[in-house]
Amino acid sequence: MSFQLQSVLITDEIDTQCVEILQKNGIQVVKNTKLTKEQLLTEIPKYDGLVVRSATKVTADVINAGTNLKIIGRAGTGVDNIDCDVATKRGIIVMNTPGGNTLSAAEHTCTLICALSRHIHRGDRAMKEEKWSERKVLMGNELYGKTLAIIGLGRIGKEVALRMQSFGMTTIGYDPIIPAEVSAEFNTEWMPLEKIWPLADYITVHTPLIPQTRNLINDQVFSVCKKGVKVVNVARGGIIEEAAIKRAIESGQCGGAGLDVFESEPPKDFTLAKMPQVLATPHLGASTTEAQKRVAVEIAEQFVDVVRGKSLFGAINAHAMTNALSPESRPWVVLGRKLGQVAAGLNPGNVENMQVTTYGPSLKQAGSYLSAAILSGLLQNSPAIGGGDSATLNLVNSPALAKQIGLNVKNTHEEAAPAPYTNVVSVIFNNGFRLSGTTSGGNALLIEVQGQQFSVPASLVDVALLFKGTGNPQLLPTVAGALANAGMCVSSLTVSVENDGQKWGVATFATPPTEKCLEVLKTIVNAAVLVTL
Repeated sequence: MSFQLQSVLITDEIDTQCVEILQKNGIQVVKNTKLTKEQLLTEIPKYDGLVVRSATKVTADVINAGTNLKIIGRAGTGVDNIDCDVATKRGIIVMNTPGGNTLSAAEHTCTLICALSRHIHRGDRAMKEEKWSERKVLMGNELYGKTLAIIGLGRIGKEVALRMQSFGMTTIGYDPIIPAEVSAEFNTEWMPLEKIWPLADYITVHTPLIPQTRNLINDQVFSVCKKGVKVVNVARGGIIEEAAIKRAIESGQCGGAGLDVFESEPPKDFTLAKMPQVLATPHLGASTTEAQKRVAVEIAEQFVDVVRGKSLFGAINAHAMTNALSPESRPWVVLGRKLGQVAAGLNPGNVENMQVTTYGPSLKQAGSYLSAAILSGLLQNSPAIGGGDSATLNLVNSPALAKQIGLNVKNTHEEAAPAPYTNVVSVIFNNGFRLSGTTSGGNALLIEVQGQQFSVPASLVDVALLFKGTGNPQLLPTVAGALANAGMCVSSLTVSVENDGQKWGVATFATPPTEKCLEVLKTIVNAAVLVTL
């Protein structure tokens, strides 16, 4: 799967370094931050890549209109404004810059915690309103000795922990991915959520907004927290239920909230933001000069790295491609796709399970991309992708399509390859049908069909005619003669070692054989299938 980006559209404000890096690497860039939705739908078919921040909503209709799109990049953390499911089905890589605004978001979180503890926002408001006497009701609390609960212990959560520990706070936290031994490295005790809530004086959230985290902190959670607990959200609006915050503040169960993000932005109702106990900012977590330059540079460099076949850092939907970009892996990707095409031609039955086994030291990390490549060839004519539009099926969307149609895929690896080969990939299906192949000099070679090995590997180039003969010891010269008599120019012709009286053969051509040729061939072989590779 290659990405030759020629043009990129940028639709949100972004530092000029993004444009400069892309242009320096031969990519044409158009920056237009004034496009309406209708104008974007008209413009997007012209571009291979799209770069956005938060303002542009990359919805399903935008993605479907982008008939040439290969990559969508968000200069920032998260991809909430991009329909990743539709992009994946279209085979479009979606990227973000997961580390670009880490420090800015962490610092903003710490700022809100400190300000809440001493009612800084209310004190500032009192001074502007010339209400010096307000100081009597603005008694705060030290952070020293208090417990900060961090929900989400990734990059930002870790940085928040390290900074707030310097105030003497005890940090505890939860993350479904980060284990206890990792969080212990930055002095944060991992706990299940139900144990965290009663211990926390402050709670800050640093998770993506997904179904599992929407309204994660709600009325029920507030009810088991300490009275007066304070909450902070610099991640995504909706992780802490806004209506629950309001109710908890009104009842005194919540002592204050620092909110930088909201369920809808801008908020449709500013009632919560206007509450005295709420310190609200208009999504400023990443709004620093340093962060904006960092994410602009990073998204541009990530695009360039993909074009160069160097890295897929930041991609959130292209796991199968992680090890597939190097020049050494590309012939294997081609082989995988061709094995899938051959399997589709020879084994058209209902496929429910597929096991891909890689052999040899060079393929130890190749299972995921080879299985995706095989799927891209196997499923190219599947009705699920709209009548066999093979150009839209690649390493990004073929695993998703397999999952959609209920095809289970298993990857295994063995160090020693079958002699005389160094590296081999084999695929076997639930009905026992099996193919194996290897590469040589960048060429894809078929070495086995149904347990029958070819004495000379069959080259999978151009157009391949696969045939099976039974009880004919002279199968090779018989087929060669028939093809010659039909006026066909054969690129290569090989047959397998005989097994139980059967032989498999492969003939390749620069141009497809005629119908007359196929009819003649079918009179001397048991089965013949033409595959365009």
